[in-house]
Amino acid sequence: MSGLLIAPAIMAGLGLFFSVILAVSYRFLKVQEDPRVEETEALLPGSNCGACGQPGCHAFAEKLVVGSLKPSQCTVAGPEIIDAVAELLDVDPGQQERRIARLRCAGGKAQAYQIAEYHGFENCRAAAIVSGGGKGCSWGCLGLGDCGVACDFDAIFMNRNGLPEVDIDKCTACGDCVEACPRNLFVLAPLAQKLFVQCSTPLHGDAAMALCKVACDACGRCAADAAQGLVQMVENLPLVDYSAGGPALPDATYRCPTGAIQWLEGSQFANEGSSMTQRESRYA
Repeated sequence: MSGLLIAPAIMAGLGLFFSVILAVSYRFLKVQEDPRVEETEALLPGSNCGACGQPGCHAFAEKLVVGSLKPSQCTVAGPEIIDAVAELLDVDPGQQERRIARLRCAGGKAQAYQIAEYHGFENCRAAAIVSGGGKGCSWGCLGLGDCGVACDFDAIFMNRNGLPEVDIDKCTACGDCVEACPRNLFVLAPLAQKLFVQCSTPLHGDAAMALCKVACDACGRCAADAAQGLVQMVENLPLVDYSAGGPALPDATYRCPTGAIQWLEGSQFANEGSSMTQRESRYA
């Protein structure tokens, strides 16, 4: 019987010993946090969305205090909050480049060809795994709204054409929709970058058009009409490279036969539920 009691007693003794060691270590070795971290965090929106690249507002506040980041890198905060944080820390607020979520697909109910009617969980990820949804395009939006459910800011709603639409005023570029989309159709793009490709189908010509009326057919006219190097054809899709230095102008969209590349002045889908492309509306 004594042998049965010795082992638990040893384990309890070791546990107590290490608990004392940890308590003493914490008491004498802990690093005091700069009180400005708590003050800075109190000024921040508190959304903990991660759009700044940090796991939460507290971690962002820590980076601000040590000067690793600038207040303007909080995409949720308005000018008043950014200025208040900059004043507290006596730092340059930095330039805030507004980013929003954009959908690399314009193939809604009126444009994308249906090959089946999906019945099942109203969930994009489930549809993608089970049957790929009802659309013929394997790269297009499934239209079941996972992105809207994931958005904590109510910035995404499903329009009448069965596509998720982003409310520019509410979007904080938190990236939740990027993570939620099983087909990786959402990107976070600077609002100032108006030239945008609304297609992800890597097919060419008739093969692409057989799936969707507004698919890119890889004709390359946009690349030819844009400033040198600005638009390049990569795997049958236009890739807009803003670092190329050439001015981005709407000219690159004028000869697109399907409207797959657009100049976005405001909402990504200006003619909700319509199959009319930008080119068609220009000459209508």
